[in-house]
Amino acid sequence: MQPTATVLVYSDDANTREQVRLAAGRRPAADVPRVEYVECATLPAVLTALEEGGIDVCVLDGEAVPAGGMGVCRQIKDEIFDCPPVLLLIGRPQDAWLATWSRAEAAVPHPVDPVLLADALAGLLRRGAHAAA
Repeated sequence: MQPTATVLVYSDDANTREQVRLAAGRRPAADVPRVEYVECATLPAVLTALEEGGIDVCVLDGEAVPAGGMGVCRQIKDEIFDCPPVLLLIGRPQDAWLATWSRAEAAVPHPVDPVLLADALAGLLRRGAHAAA
């Protein structure tokens, strides 16, 4: 059986969550495991999923309301032991500094560009695989 990676996708917008799933697909790159998605529409759902464990990468919508992905990222980096890497969707290129403030490992622009998203997600999955080895 092939290994799988679990990716948490947080956005209050179901269309954004779907765009992430469709853009990255089941395998964002040939050298990373197949991906299963856990979708969360609220901050409490994100915290519950992370506390249960098994999440390899988080994709957070920086424009989500009421809890934006940047603030959520900073919170989980402070509160979750061994927090998985985070990929932020940012609304404007000028928001890249906020992604750094939030301690996200990567950021891509929203609306989602499938190539950029898949590349960034694959990079974080590779990094996680090396850390686990």
